[in-house]
Parts: sequence; structure tokens; C-alpha cells
Amino acid sequence: MSEAKILRTLAKPGQAEIIIQKSRFIGQAHRVQSPDEAMDTLKQVSDSDATHNCWAYRIGGLYRFSDDGEPGGTAGRPMLTTLDGTGLDEVLVVVTRYFGGIKLGTGGLVRAYSQAVRVCLEAAEILEIHPKTELRCLVPFDSTSIYYHLLNQVDATVVSETYNNEGMEVCLEILLSQEQAFRDSLVDASNGTIRLLP
Repeated sequence: MSEAKILRTLAKPGQAEIIIQKSRFIGQAHRVQSPDEAMDTLKQVSDSDATHNCWAYRIGGLYRFSDDGEPGGTAGRPMLTTLDGTGLDEVLVVVTRYFGGIKLGTGGLVRAYSQAVRVCLEAAEILEIHPKTELRCLVPFDSTSIYYHLLNQVDATVVSETYNNEGMEVCLEILLSQEQAFRDSLVDASNGTIRLLP
């Protein structure tokens, strides 16, 4: 079974400010799980009094970005490239610029917007979400101690435990990375009396 991808995203938003040639760049990073949520968040965090509110998001295979009036290719695309370089997903980055009177040129803008994204992501709290799967099994009454012993050795959540004439029917949510080893342990340790259910 191939290992499903660990989702690296934001546990908490991040914000940081840099000043380059008297221009203020305020970078913000937020977790978003759909394009609509990204656009709603953008509306909430943009400052209409600012010179520019440039942005980019990555949600799985979906992405968009905007230079918001800066010269084409100097803000949104570099922001997305910087975001993608971190391996983070389900993230919107917004960089609000207050012009300080000195033009930075295209190279300067690319560097400034990229740096603003880097610093706001460094200020954010990263969350790793490990994929889980559901596992069901039937545990005879005389095998419950084996089951509970093995259960304590894995990262699993008991969804339900119901009793019938044969024993205890269990539904667990378990890390995908631990599922196969746990299945094997249940069968081996109980000499096959613990039965895995479809």
C-alpha cells in the first residue's frame, strides 16, 4: 500500500512586515480549503487604502495569483513560487504594499514580494495532517485484553465499540501508516481469533 501524502498546512495564520526603500510590505498567510474561502479571506484581509494587495494561493492542484496593479509577473507569480517552495498546501498568502515613493524596479519587486511571503510563513504555525483510515474488527470476549494491549501501542481513535453474542465489534480511526502493521498484530497476537471486518 503506498503511503498517502502528509498534508503540511497552517495551524495558525502568520503575519510579518518588511520595509524596503521606504515601502511597507505586510505579508499574511492563512489556511484556506477552497477557492471561495480564499477569495472571502482575501476580501477580509486586504486594505483598500494600500497601494497594492497582491496574492497567491495553493489548494492541492488548484492555484491562482494576482499582481494587483504591479507590473506583470513581479508579485503574484513569485509569491506562488515562494509558497510552493515550502511544500505547504491549502494556503493563501497576501502581501499588502504601501508605496514609499521609491520605485524598486522589476527585480526589486520580485525580491520584495518573495521575501514578504517567506517572513509571514516563518511567523505562521505549521500543522502536519497525517492521513487516517477506518478499520473494523470483531474481538471475541476472551481476546479483549490482547486488543486493548495492541490498541495502546498505536495512534488510533475508537469510533465505536458495540457488543453482540460473538464479542465486541470495533470501529477505529487509525493512521494509514500504522494500519497494516496493526492488522497483522491483531491477527498474529490472537492466533486469528480477532477477525478483521470489511
